[in-house]
Amino acid sequence: MDGTEPATRPGAIVAVLAFAGIVAALMQTLVVPLIGELPTMLGTTPSNASWVITATLLAAAVATPVAGRLGDMYGKRRMLLISTLPLIVGSVVCALSDSVVPMIAGRGLQGLGMGVVPLGISLLRDVVATEKLGAAIATMSASMGVGGALGLPLSAAVAENLDWRALFWSAAVLGALVAVLIARFVPAGRTAPDAGRFDPLGAVGLGVGLVALLLAVSKGSDWGWTSGTTLGLLGLAAVVLLAWAWWELRTRDPLVDLRVTARPQILMTNAASILVGFAMYAQSLIVPQLLQLPVATGYGLGQSMMAMGLWMAPAGLMMMILAPLGARLSAARGPKVTLAVGSLVIAVGYASSMPLLGSTWGLLVVTLICSTGVGLAYGAMPALIMGAVPRSETASANSFNTLMRSIGSSVSAAVMGVVLAQLTTDFGGHLLPSETGFRTGLLIGCGVALAAALTALAIPVKPAPVEEQALPSEPLAAAAR
Repeated sequence: MDGTEPATRPGAIVAVLAFAGIVAALMQTLVVPLIGELPTMLGTTPSNASWVITATLLAAAVATPVAGRLGDMYGKRRMLLISTLPLIVGSVVCALSDSVVPMIAGRGLQGLGMGVVPLGISLLRDVVATEKLGAAIATMSASMGVGGALGLPLSAAVAENLDWRALFWSAAVLGALVAVLIARFVPAGRTAPDAGRFDPLGAVGLGVGLVALLLAVSKGSDWGWTSGTTLGLLGLAAVVLLAWAWWELRTRDPLVDLRVTARPQILMTNAASILVGFAMYAQSLIVPQLLQLPVATGYGLGQSMMAMGLWMAPAGLMMMILAPLGARLSAARGPKVTLAVGSLVIAVGYASSMPLLGSTWGLLVVTLICSTGVGLAYGAMPALIMGAVPRSETASANSFNTLMRSIGSSVSAAVMGVVLAQLTTDFGGHLLPSETGFRTGLLIGCGVALAAALTALAIPVKPAPVEEQALPSEPLAAAAR
């Protein structure tokens, strides 16, 4: 630490990092209003255009654990600033694109910046006093929901009233603003003097394994789940990830310390995270479709893209509003209880959908309940992870937990895709997901949320070592007061 550290109050640090999380989440929902128009815009097929979304998913999955490890080694603020660069450059590339290849490249670059959220959460442990840490983590975690919810109506408004390139120019400006605010207001945090060397072979192995796995999961419904391509990718993922685990257990400085992640508290938290990620994403796939399907189907609500986004937006805001409640519950009963309660609330939201389908207000209630549970659960996960790892591995462990949530979301998209594709109805010569298909998907989400609650209750929480419970060291504590 040197004398150039910004002397900033904790509130400003949390606000800046939460804003960074909102911007990162906006990048994921940025192209949703354009999905139907992408083939025409880029002069390509719908199949090729789908890579505009897939590229971001794959790049984020690979970059997140790498950014976490580098953050532990070289400083979290430094990696936060570095992570904003691909967000900015990728947005500019997309804004200038007139064909599918540069658009996919730009969206891949945007995905490389998705390590912002776990890095930000980990940095809070270094620069925020212990008594304020729970609320700060909950607020930062909720920023993802806010960004995702606001992204739909904002993107739809821009897409309907302005040139689509304005979306990406706006994203570039927001990314640059995030970088300036981080440089101005966020302290550097800790680096681990004995963090060792970076593990390039581990990074490549994890990247190849994840790309193969997520590619098969995300594109399996298009290629066919029994096709040679899908099965080959799943086989490749299994072989590569097993070899990667073998290497990580034997190398001196692993990218991910699997011995630490195998600790019961971390292992069970990551398992619950996969389930919560699944449950969170299922309703975000189903509800927008119900809102936009024609009223003539008997169960669709005939809303425009803009109106759908506005109906979905309050759910994300609810996550931010209830973040302090989750922090107080964790302080009183422990984050394990908060994670279990959050998962149960998600299940209640899904159960409430059964009598509320067929009404915009009813679906609003469903999304509000589900998002309340997601907000509670997402705020508790980092607290459980950080309570079980040393400070030197905070960013790496949080990034791996974020990856587990992403895998859960990817599996959810695949499962919901299969369910809705199998349970269809004929509408004017077109096959659409049936009401039975939507209800089945919602019941699956309810069951997975209940499984997440049971998994959370099984987490064996142990108190952190005394040295891990201490306040930040003097220079950092001074910056945080």
